[in-house]
Amino acid sequence: MKRKLLSVVLVTAMTASMLVGCGNSNTASTQTTAETESAAGETSEAEATAEAPSGNPVTLKTVSMFGGTDPNAPIYAEINETFQKENPNITIEDNSQTTDEEWKASIAADFSVGNEPDVLQFFTDATANTVIATDKFVTLKDIQAAYPDYAKDTLPAALESVTNTDGIQRAVPTTGYWEGLYCNKDLFDQYNLELPTDWDSLVTAIKTFKENGIIPIACSLNNVPHYWIEFLMLYTAGQDGYTQTPDKAPEEWVKGLETFKTLRDMGAFPEDTDTVDDPYTGQLFKDKKAAMQLDGSWYLGGVTDTENTVVVAFPGVENQKAEAGTVVGGMSSGFYITKKAWDDPDKRDAAVKFVMAHTCKDAVQKYWNGNGQAACAVDPIEGMSPLALSGLEYANNATSFVAPTDSRIDPEAYKVIVAGIVKVSTGEMSAEDLINEALALNAERTK
Repeated sequence: MKRKLLSVVLVTAMTASMLVGCGNSNTASTQTTAETESAAGETSEAEATAEAPSGNPVTLKTVSMFGGTDPNAPIYAEINETFQKENPNITIEDNSQTTDEEWKASIAADFSVGNEPDVLQFFTDATANTVIATDKFVTLKDIQAAYPDYAKDTLPAALESVTNTDGIQRAVPTTGYWEGLYCNKDLFDQYNLELPTDWDSLVTAIKTFKENGIIPIACSLNNVPHYWIEFLMLYTAGQDGYTQTPDKAPEEWVKGLETFKTLRDMGAFPEDTDTVDDPYTGQLFKDKKAAMQLDGSWYLGGVTDTENTVVVAFPGVENQKAEAGTVVGGMSSGFYITKKAWDDPDKRDAAVKFVMAHTCKDAVQKYWNGNGQAACAVDPIEGMSPLALSGLEYANNATSFVAPTDSRIDPEAYKVIVAGIVKVSTGEMSAEDLINEALALNAERTK
């Protein structure tokens, strides 16, 4: 979500190799001053003052979220160890910890008193706003002006998803999550049904399964309806309409939530959807008593039949505004470079190499390891199940990733929407009234 500016003039091409299994690559632009001036018409202040790295001993202070018992902590440590062997002039002083509230507060405190590290892996959503406000990060645009290969492996949709709330991109991500439609493909095959690709095919599947005693959609409207809340509003309103924070209920949001009643009237949900919880409905799907379940990438690891279960894109709604392939999900953290490192020629190059070591395709492949969303176009790993492969294909084919509504409005206001879905689905409460109630509470709590 954000950026700034800075380029480089190199008199000679960089010879430093680019790190940890990511191949050899010059890390800085090899344009001469004359070439830059002919292309841009003038030389920027950054181009006039930048220096090639000296190879002098450098101590790089780093902080990441891969500390404590985080499953990625060993991978992070391994990459750091290899990095230092390949760059003997760079010493890493790392202070990675578990990402609890105390740690977040300590990061903000360090930035406020000028004690920020050279490289920080941190959140990119509203959680980062306090730290972003100190204006101590270099923007992605400025880094890439000096180092064109920076974040070269990272997918555009992944970079877009970590744009800070002020609209500027600063961080480079590694992994994230997605939400998608799980389908028991063997049930679809049994009833000669195609997997749903649009609203009409979804309706056909719902009616066919209902007629044959199969629950079409495993969902607890009482407990966890929020996956459907997000996709119905996103596809009805489109990405621009979905990501706004309005004062009053938009017509598209209302239409999206009214679809709950449409689906319920079709018999799409379990008969006891108002009283059962999410683990119960999840088991219905695993036991083949339900044909579909909308859930997150974390659900994949608990599915037992990985041979006959697949993940597909959300089929859509009638007259949808969202582009096919738009996914609820994304990434909410990434690696930043601070101005403290950038303003030191030796640390600048070391910091760029360090971030690229952790965000190149080879590193992301290790962090991803078949789970969730990867920031790069990763390769299948040996022994991946058909289900895992379908999840990888789904994530790689996504046209864009959009964060869910609760990343934009107050959590208590969002709870109002979740708690009211049963009433909307039965017609006891209008979707417009429910949304207005939530937005009024959001305005009150965020003013």
